[in-house]
Amino acid sequence: MLEVGPGGSARPPPAVRATAAPEVFMRRPVGLVLIGLGAFFLTLAPLVRFYVADQVVVAPLNRYQVTNLESKGSTYFDEADLKLKTGVTLLAKNTVRGDVRANEGNDDIAVWDSTTNIYNQDKPDKPVQIQGYRIAFDRRTGVLTNCCGANVDGDNGVRMTGYGLLFPIANVQKKDYPFYDMTTKQTAPMQFNAVEKVHGLTTYRFTQTIPLTKTAALDAKLPAKMLGLPGDAGSQKVDRYTEAYNTVWVDPRTGIPVKHRENIRSTVRTADGRGSMIVAQADLITIDRDQKGLVDMANSTALQIDMVRSYIPAAGVLLGLILLFVGGHFGMSRREAPPLEAPRRPDGKFGDMTSPGPRRPSGPPGPSKPSATPTESAAPVVPSAGPPEPRRTAPRSQRQQRKAAGPAKRR
Repeated sequence: MLEVGPGGSARPPPAVRATAAPEVFMRRPVGLVLIGLGAFFLTLAPLVRFYVADQVVVAPLNRYQVTNLESKGSTYFDEADLKLKTGVTLLAKNTVRGDVRANEGNDDIAVWDSTTNIYNQDKPDKPVQIQGYRIAFDRRTGVLTNCCGANVDGDNGVRMTGYGLLFPIANVQKKDYPFYDMTTKQTAPMQFNAVEKVHGLTTYRFTQTIPLTKTAALDAKLPAKMLGLPGDAGSQKVDRYTEAYNTVWVDPRTGIPVKHRENIRSTVRTADGRGSMIVAQADLITIDRDQKGLVDMANSTALQIDMVRSYIPAAGVLLGLILLFVGGHFGMSRREAPPLEAPRRPDGKFGDMTSPGPRRPSGPPGPSKPSATPTESAAPVVPSAGPPEPRRTAPRSQRQQRKAAGPAKRR
C-alpha cells in the first residue's frame, strides 16, 4: 500500500524503506564468503587426490585373516602308520596376522606372519605339514624387504625378493610379476593369463610354475622297497623335493588375492635319483565361503580407494565451481540504491517540507473536488458563499522562519 503525500505524490511506506537497505548491503559479504569457500574446495580436491590418497592407500599394519583351502582325492605318506594313503581329503588352514610392533618404528613397512597347517580331514589333530614364515614389505608397493626378522620356518638367512602375499597395492597390471615362493625359497615369475569372474568380481588370473627343487636333506633312511628299489638295495638316504603349479585370482583395483589354487607335489628321492616316493600330492583350492568373504573385503577396500582417488576430489571440484558461481553472482551483481527516506514534518508526519507556493485562484462556484486526505473527503460538500479562505499552512520551525526572513532579520 502506498502513502499519499502533499500534492498527490506517492511513496513507499516506511516499512519497505526500512528493510531495503540491509537486503542490498548483505549480498556482497555473502558473495565474498561463498567465493572463499569455493576456492577452498577447489584447492582441497587436488590435495586429496595427490597427497592424502598416497597416505591412506596402503596395506594395513594390523591384519588378521584366516583362509581355508581344500583338496579332494589327495595322496600323502602317513608317518604314523608308515603307509601311503590315497583318495583322502586334505585341508589347509592359512592364518595371516600382522605384527604392528615388529617394523622397528618404520610405519612404511608392514610385517605379517603366516602359518599354514595341512591335515587330513579324518585326522585333524595330526598335521601332514606345517609351514610358517614372516614377511616384511613396503606398505605402498607391496615389494618384499629383508628386515624385521623375516624368515621361512625359522631360517633368517633367506633373502626375499619380489612380492609375497600381496600384489602391487591398488595398481595391478596385465603383466608378469616376480613372486617369492616360501616352500622352495626362490623367486619365480607370476605370469598374467586371463581376466575371469570370481563371484561377480572381475579378476586377473596369474600362474606360477615352480620347477622340481630340493627343499630339504633328510637324516633318516628309508627301506629300498618304499622307494621302488630292489629289497637287497638296503635302506637309502633320501632328500626332499617339491614342485608346484600355483594360480592366483587378484582384484586389480586393490591387489588383494580373492582365490588361490596350489597344485603341489612333494617327493623324497635318493641321491642318484633312481629311488623315489610321493610324500604329498594335493590340489588345494580356496573354499567357496572364503572366496566370497575375500571378494567382499576387496569391494570394501576398493570403495575406500575410490573415495579418496575419485569421488571426494570430483565432489570438491564440482562444489567449488558452484560456490564460485553463486558467490560471483551475489558479489558482482548491481542493485538499485535504496530509496531515500522522506523528511519528517514538524507535525510528526512524513511529507514535503518546502515552503508553499502562491495560492491557486479559486474556480467558479460549484461543487468542490474531494480533498486528497481521507478525512476531508468524508465531509459533506457545501457550496461556497464567498471567496475561499486561504489555505492554512503547517507551522514552520524556527530555522525555517529565520531562513524566510532573510539576512536583515538574522542580524
